[in-house]
Amino acid sequence: MRLSQNYFYTLREIPKDEDSISGRLLVRSGMIKKSSSGIYMFLPLGYKVLKNIERIIREEMNKSGASELLMPVLIPEDIYISSGRRDIIGQSMFALKDRYNRDYILGPTHEELFAIAAGMKIKSYKDIPFNIYQFETKFRDEVRPRYGLIRVREFIMKDAYSFDKDLKGLDISYNKMFTAYKNIFDRMKLNYKIVTADTGIMGGLLSEEFQAISEIGEDILALCSKCDYATNIEVAECVSTDTYDNEEIRKYTLVETKGAKTIEEISSFFNLTPDKFVKTLICKADNKYFALLVKGDDEINFIKIGKLLKVKDIQLATSDEVIRITGAEVGYAGPLNLNIDIIIDNEVLRMKNFIVGANKSDYHYKDVNLNDFKYINGDIRNIKETDVCPKCLNKISFKKGIEIGNTFKLGTKYSDKLDLKYMDEHNKEQLVVMGSYGIGLGRCMGALVEQNHDEKGIIWPYEVAPYKVCIVIANINDEIQLELANQLYKRLLLKNIEVLVDDRDERIGVKLNDMDLIGIPIRILIGRKASEGKLEFKLRTEDTVSEENIEEAITKIVQLDKC
Repeated sequence: MRLSQNYFYTLREIPKDEDSISGRLLVRSGMIKKSSSGIYMFLPLGYKVLKNIERIIREEMNKSGASELLMPVLIPEDIYISSGRRDIIGQSMFALKDRYNRDYILGPTHEELFAIAAGMKIKSYKDIPFNIYQFETKFRDEVRPRYGLIRVREFIMKDAYSFDKDLKGLDISYNKMFTAYKNIFDRMKLNYKIVTADTGIMGGLLSEEFQAISEIGEDILALCSKCDYATNIEVAECVSTDTYDNEEIRKYTLVETKGAKTIEEISSFFNLTPDKFVKTLICKADNKYFALLVKGDDEINFIKIGKLLKVKDIQLATSDEVIRITGAEVGYAGPLNLNIDIIIDNEVLRMKNFIVGANKSDYHYKDVNLNDFKYINGDIRNIKETDVCPKCLNKISFKKGIEIGNTFKLGTKYSDKLDLKYMDEHNKEQLVVMGSYGIGLGRCMGALVEQNHDEKGIIWPYEVAPYKVCIVIANINDEIQLELANQLYKRLLLKNIEVLVDDRDERIGVKLNDMDLIGIPIRILIGRKASEGKLEFKLRTEDTVSEENIEEAITKIVQLDKC
């Protein structure tokens, strides 16, 4: 591509409405442009990157034996009602009506349609297994779009679905996809971790996430320093090596703590550390109220609570609800004389003579013990970096991650609701067992920039870069420079290497800065030594510049292209 004859621009100023490095660099490099909150145009260079990501994914999916198709975006609402997900996904769905007043959804995900398509083929156990996939636009009405391409309202996803006759078959299909995903992200040169996660709105038997390590990641990953334990914090199991308190149990007493309601204020009042307190939070789960108790320095994990109580909807009670239930201002809730069920975290089992709210404004109880109230217990808190690995008891560390891919063992959740069955070897009807596998292309692109950039701009890994080589002509009015550039350009094209030629009538500094900004892996500068058949060779990842003749440069480029 010759820049003087094509769509190309860059921006010098930093976009004020982008809150991430990747968002700012992709906008500045002319690769994407925000059209509205969470919705982006992919401009020519950015679209080439996106298509390169798509090509890598497609090659590995096809290698795994999956077949590509394409589903519609506009989907009748009753399909999601049948599967039970219309209410679960709720306001995150974009809904509309056609001219005949029929209800439609802009597809946020396509499990239901894939199950319907599979039903066209599956009649007998002989018709399975198989895997089908697509690249399609999804729509989700995010409450807070942010971080450029990381959290958006319209995005392209590769979603795939496997269909098997039993769980043993699902294991085989799942492992094929798992291997394909590792190949995909390895080829992109992403730094990622694979973690177990909550199945969320997808449901099913197992969820694993491919998380690109990044400081702007919205997920917190709990990783073991010794073994292979890796999980999203939302499902990380909490265990403790601490001993139980061995002090003698005392009788609780009421203490006036006027004006002190937060853990910090109560800690200061009693001159004790937060782990000597037990905080009480009131929550509402499927229209029933519960009191949740954790140590003062711990945080409630609502996903764990939902699984423990087997409820779908769980949220903190409002201020008015807390006042009505406890009879006190917010900040003074406690377990004594409380007329709702109480759930305590396992860590509280180790405590004696702790401090709690008194359900009376400006008062707390001290020296409260477990025999002072009725409760059930469970693991209901978030893991901390001071905790140990539940697998090997070594140190846990945290990293932030961007979810770029996920794999689910769905089991029979969707086949049951959508009546997807087959006749087995004994002529009996059985439910088809499904797996689901997704990759967000835009998220991969954003994560790559977050991980690969410097003060000059983007540093694309070779296989995803929009062009592999940029040839910069220092003086477009110099016939010798033009001739050498054209010769190199044509010879590289013959070797199927994507080349960009900067033949714009611009100062050399502008050209070099632009090439650094857009992140082309190999830069060739053709300048004053063109008359000697010499050019400058530089890799985007290195500071050193070497002087080569055209044959040496081509040899180097071809070698790099084969790596």
